[in-house]
Amino acid sequence: MIQELKGRVVLVTGAGGFIGSHLTEALVETGARVRALVRYNSRNDWGQLERLEPATRAALEVVAGDLRDPFLVDRVVAGVDCVFHLGALIPIPYSYLAPAEYVDANIRGTLHVLEAVRRHGVRRMLHTSTSETYGTAQYTPIDERHPLQGQSPYSASKIGADKLAESYWCSFETPVVTVRPFNTYGPRQSARAFLPAVLIQALTSEVVRVGALDPVRDMNYVGDTVAGFLAAATAPEVEGLTINLGSGRGVTMRELLDLALAATGRRPRVETEAQRVRPGRSEIMALIADASLARERLGWTSRVSLEDGVKRTAEWIGRHLGDYKPGLYNV
Repeated sequence: MIQELKGRVVLVTGAGGFIGSHLTEALVETGARVRALVRYNSRNDWGQLERLEPATRAALEVVAGDLRDPFLVDRVVAGVDCVFHLGALIPIPYSYLAPAEYVDANIRGTLHVLEAVRRHGVRRMLHTSTSETYGTAQYTPIDERHPLQGQSPYSASKIGADKLAESYWCSFETPVVTVRPFNTYGPRQSARAFLPAVLIQALTSEVVRVGALDPVRDMNYVGDTVAGFLAAATAPEVEGLTINLGSGRGVTMRELLDLALAATGRRPRVETEAQRVRPGRSEIMALIADASLARERLGWTSRVSLEDGVKRTAEWIGRHLGDYKPGLYNV
């Protein structure tokens, strides 16, 4: 079904980010005509799209702008067949410092995309949620009926965006599908995430500083997450649904730390650092996906093992250490 995207004009918001760049790359490989929205800056820097092969970059129509501008959003949505909406502010620690920025980018930005999709009659919109919207699990594995809990300004802003997407389906039959990935990792991920932060420190220092190690997460390689997005864009009769993407395997941050250190072949000292620990009621203790709906409606499953994915990620980071600032904590 993914071949249905060949020749179609698609828009990726947040194309310069971690998952967005991988999705953009995959869409070009399918033969789609890709319009990539990246955050404007005066350096003409396209973020992680800069890492794509020259032939892939040349195939893109790159637009620099900001989702908070409804006029720009309207222009980039015009004429596209499918919108992959990944543009968002993501780092949880930064949301404690700048919550208003998250409301503007994640809620208002999503509103602008939804309204443009509605106005221009786009065939389908993929809205990106996050497992953080579930908060600490009331039961596991977590299915799509689990209550939503805003345990950080980031998760609250994503709940707001998800509910806007739901409202546009219910009110206007806007053809939106909400895809809810559990924790994604892999090459090109920001140093603000746990796994790259550990790998970067382990490869450059004798000390690895971490936050809480008891929380449990469902880790998924970026290629698997991208495959879920592509499946959701082409599967029949999934409009209005929210669909989890996850492996169903829970791993503590302590176990993930051990896998990461094993992948580097180094044994640095591990220390807990207070600034890396979330406020107590904000920490989410368990996220494990029930992805049965994705299997049933999309034919999708997570395929890359955690051990293999961590190894691939460690190897990539090892080749790109010059891109990071190992001595700084990324919020």
